[in-house]
Amino acid sequence: MLNLAKLARVELGDEEAENLSHEFDAILDYVGEIKSVKITPKAADSDSDAVVLSNVFRVDTGPHAPGLYTEKLLNQAPEKEGDYIKVKRIL
Repeated sequence: MLNLAKLARVELGDEEAENLSHEFDAILDYVGEIKSVKITPKAADSDSDAVVLSNVFRVDTGPHAPGLYTEKLLNQAPEKEGDYIKVKRIL
């Protein structure tokens, strides 16, 4: 446990390491249980409440017309210069 703490750059005392080693073993046992569970995909029946997602992404469409929102956005900016929003220089 002390080697793991050293790798993680965490300072632990001997007593803390002893207490955490019991918890660490319990966590590893639990992860082992989760990894051993076999998951089989369930087919969606008409009677079932299960939802099967095949494609959750939207269909790509063409972009909007250039300049369609430019005027609306520029009107909301505190300062503008031509067709650009004026901001403070950061460099």
